[in-house]
Amino acid sequence: MGLPFPLSAENIRGYARITQEWLAVRRHYDLFLWLQGEIQHYLPHEIMLAAWGNFNSNFIGHDIVSALIGVRTEHSDVRSLSPLLQGLFNRWIEQGNTPYTLGVGESGFLLEERGLQCSLGEALQGMQSILIHGISDKRGQHDCLYIIFSSRKQFSTSSMNTIKVLLPYLDAAFGQIDPLPWQPAPSQESGEDFGLSTREIEIMNWTKLGKTTSETAAILGISTFQVKNDLRNILKKLHACNRTQTVYKGE
Repeated sequence: MGLPFPLSAENIRGYARITQEWLAVRRHYDLFLWLQGEIQHYLPHEIMLAAWGNFNSNFIGHDIVSALIGVRTEHSDVRSLSPLLQGLFNRWIEQGNTPYTLGVGESGFLLEERGLQCSLGEALQGMQSILIHGISDKRGQHDCLYIIFSSRKQFSTSSMNTIKVLLPYLDAAFGQIDPLPWQPAPSQESGEDFGLSTREIEIMNWTKLGKTTSETAAILGISTFQVKNDLRNILKKLHACNRTQTVYKGE
């Protein structure tokens, strides 16, 4: 594999099975089963949090995969979560874009400082270590951060090596599924009156907040082409001529 660390024959076989299984991931449930399978032997965890977008702003999307009851994407506190994600991302940059871990002391202080008032925040109080790594999408022009929470006191060197090998496959698996809806959508009633779909309402609301097409695409985890196509549909349904009219007609 040309890696800077040795791999045992057992690890090579295990990695091969895991990297083949990701091809079957098509739905969020498939992703859940994959992450609860053999990958747990190499990356033991209770919660995996994927985040993507522009970490220098608030244009961050996220998805949570966990077997813990109530720890779900749609139940997370987005406004409280963004500063935490930004802080972890900035530290990843400072570390030279290499994986790093936080122990029980530092991770506990970090989570307490952010004050997550949701089921995720409660669950994270029982986590004792965090493993963080990221990847930059040069074509999509956005970054992705993967945060793995474990109740174990620390991640092993083997887990650090594993995340280096499996990160591209984790990223590809998450990229194959539609992100679950998590963004707050104020004023949905006005959109429903015009027969807009849930995603069209989300796009209209982000447009109201002044987000560009590329920013909206990053937030919702979709392509800029999809955003532009949905905007055209919104214009037709609202009988508007441009983005500005879309904002005012949707109010």
